[in-house]
Amino acid sequence: MSAEPLKFAYWVPDVSGGLVTSRIEQRTDWGYDYNRELAVLAENNGFEYALSQVRCMASYGAEFQHESTSFSLALLLATQRLKVIAAVHPGFWHPGVLAKLGATADHLSNGRFAVNVVSGWFKGEFTALGEPWPEHDEGYRRSEEFIRDLRQIWTEDHTELAGDFYRLRDFSLKPEPLNTPERPHPEIFQGGDSTAARAMAGRVSDWYFSNGKDFEGVVEQINDVRASAAQVGRRAPKFGLNGFLIARDTEAGARETLREIVANADREAVEGFGAAVKQAGQSAGDGKGMWQDSTFEDLVQYNDGFRTGLIGTPEHIAERIVAYKRLGVDLLLLGFLQYHEEVEYFGRRVLPLVRELEAQLPENEPESVPVHA
Repeated sequence: MSAEPLKFAYWVPDVSGGLVTSRIEQRTDWGYDYNRELAVLAENNGFEYALSQVRCMASYGAEFQHESTSFSLALLLATQRLKVIAAVHPGFWHPGVLAKLGATADHLSNGRFAVNVVSGWFKGEFTALGEPWPEHDEGYRRSEEFIRDLRQIWTEDHTELAGDFYRLRDFSLKPEPLNTPERPHPEIFQGGDSTAARAMAGRVSDWYFSNGKDFEGVVEQINDVRASAAQVGRRAPKFGLNGFLIARDTEAGARETLREIVANADREAVEGFGAAVKQAGQSAGDGKGMWQDSTFEDLVQYNDGFRTGLIGTPEHIAERIVAYKRLGVDLLLLGFLQYHEEVEYFGRRVLPLVRELEAQLPENEPESVPVHA
């Protein structure tokens, strides 16, 4: 368990449809004006990070979307402290080109740019753009090479690389991104639940993002990632967990909101998304890719956010959040139904309780799974 306070991030709603694939009334909007106000609201209510989603083509309830890197830079320039993580696909980017964009964004934001390397789940997007769709584990091998190249370009004066996927000849980047006491280069995040994803995270990433998980699922993933890091003598990456938060004054009110979200689910969009993501996960070498055991209800929040169980009163949610911290979670990546109202409610009602509970934790407490996982 880290001695540092738990960090919080939010999913940037830069695609239409919000964070649930449901026809329930949503006042969350994908436009820039809404998101600029949200970013300022979030950094004033305890959020340290924001993650911009990446989607290139209209599909599965997300008919409209902004490009993630440019949108991330716009949010960085609209805020003072918020760190914005731009999601990118190695299949669509060359590491040298992204390194240049990242260095510029880092200077313009005084060291607040970060990147989330997404190996890809949406085959239709790749084929529509005429790009090859690699076999699952091969995609993670490409992502690992991408991260190694990106880090070298950002931290060394001269780069010569001849990999299986990318080549650089006599390449230098000036200016390099900022090197600060907090981090030597922009932080590199990575997601994926598969065996290949966990192994890659241990070898190269600064942060590992998990889909929504209960306590036992979190422990399994953290153990796997740490074991991978230990095999190469590397410090394990920090651990981020996805969760969809429904905080209400009463338990019944929170549960009723969840019921309404699922009852109004866009069945066609959820099933279409489910078919696409399960195909991607099934192609993993051992068949243990993301979303393999996700139910219809899980997929209504498309990163299994309901599974994390952050649904109930502020007191209940704060206790569960700190229980995840005790297991080794360093960051909660949160989605909400009505962002403006609920981000403010989180900062006013939930976060103070989390900080109170964190202050009561004994130092050097051993990590353990709660009895009722």
